[in-house]
Order: sequence, then structure tokens, then C-alpha cells
Amino acid sequence: MSVQLEPSADYVVARPEKAASKTKSGIYIPESAQEKPQAAEVIAVGKNVADYKVGDRILYKSFSSNEYKIEGEEFVIVKSEDILATVK
Repeated sequence: MSVQLEPSADYVVARPEKAASKTKSGIYIPESAQEKPQAAEVIAVGKNVADYKVGDRILYKSFSSNEYKIEGEEFVIVKSEDILATVK
């Protein structure tokens, strides 16, 4: 079942990218040592957000998001002013 989230006002709901689990040289990195990704794909935008749309790939401040896991899916909710850039 797909989760439907509708963010408030100037918030964006995004699905974070997966952290690399293996280095280029082939060494596996345990989950506890992996860097948290700060890039995500936008899946919903609040009604006051005009700069971003569903499907955009964004970069956001590392400690500015709220992380949630709903029905096995991971999401981040970020205030639009904490989004640093859109990746084209």
C-alpha cells in the first residue's frame, strides 16, 4: 500500500536517497557507519511551496529534517527554506 502524505503550508515531503553500502573499492560499510544522505526526491509539497514540485531531486540541510518511517517506507519532511538546491 502506498502512503499518501499531505504536508502543511511550506513543508515538503521527500523520499531520501539510499546511503552507499559499499565503497568503490568493494568494502562493505555497516549501516551504523554510513553517512546520512542529504538528497531526496520530492513526493509532496505544501500549498505555500511554489519553488519545488513532485519529482524534483533536492539537497537539504543535514539537521533540519524530520525523519519518519511509515508502513516500512522512509520519508523526510523539510521546511522549504531549509532546502539548499535542486539537482538538475
